[in-house]
Amino acid sequence: MRNQSVVTEFILLGIPHTEGLEAELFFLFLTFYLLTLLGNLIIFMAIISSSQLHTPMYFFLANLSVFDIFFPSVSSPKMMLYLMGSSHAISFQGCASQIFFYHCLGGTECFLYTVMAYDRFVAICHPLRYTVIMNHKVCAILTIGTWLGGCFHSTILTFLTFRLPYCGPNEVNYFFCDIPIVLPLACADTSLAQMVSFTNVGLMPLICFLFIFISYIRIVLSILKIRSSEGRRRAFSTCSAHLTSILLFYGPVILIYLGPASNPWLGSVIQVLNNIVTPSLNPLIYSLRNKDVKLALRKVFYQVVNTSWV
Repeated sequence: MRNQSVVTEFILLGIPHTEGLEAELFFLFLTFYLLTLLGNLIIFMAIISSSQLHTPMYFFLANLSVFDIFFPSVSSPKMMLYLMGSSHAISFQGCASQIFFYHCLGGTECFLYTVMAYDRFVAICHPLRYTVIMNHKVCAILTIGTWLGGCFHSTILTFLTFRLPYCGPNEVNYFFCDIPIVLPLACADTSLAQMVSFTNVGLMPLICFLFIFISYIRIVLSILKIRSSEGRRRAFSTCSAHLTSILLFYGPVILIYLGPASNPWLGSVIQVLNNIVTPSLNPLIYSLRNKDVKLALRKVFYQVVNTSWV
């Protein structure tokens, strides 16, 4: 059949201009990957085990920790395998899976940051109605909505990318499969897929960012109305970690998908920061800027130590 793909696997060429540095890159990426898994798992366990953190804000933070565990797992294991000397080949289905889960988790995290901004907006601008507005049912619906939204977003992109025939070449000049790198390899008209991809990947984060921006304008205006300096400081401190995470999340996204075309090496470095480094920083950001999280982490640590001595 004409639409049957001839290509059965793709070859991941890796990060450009890093030949001879495979061992160093492997240990560097392995370190960040393990820190990401350990840090986010500890944050998740601290929130689950501490009744003081059973609030909407920390419920969404626990979801963020889960996403930050899965997100780097889409590309890191395969990348570390070929850095160790394994084959650079990835099956056609494996490439499609990488694109699906990468954009599914990325889209879900984008929606989650928007939901977290709404949560902070309600907490600061409508504190007396906070527990009524952000009840358990609403939190569950918002969380499920982020997952469904991310899956729907990714399904469209993956379907449009892999319904096209791929007849060769099959070399992916990147360290994992992504739409802007795979689409040019198709041996058919890719204009529809490129248009939808650019619109979808560009428009969705932009709309989410606008919601976040509007929420924080309202938040800042409300904080400025607080008379006591201590009250203003505490209100700002509840938002600082979220704002830092948003900057770390949206910065690479803008540079990768909406910025001007750059050299492949720079694009790979930015993508490494987005895929591996940023997820490892979120636990540090939230644990350093939040007293409740630090207290919960101490309790978990003491429980682990006491259990080990028993």
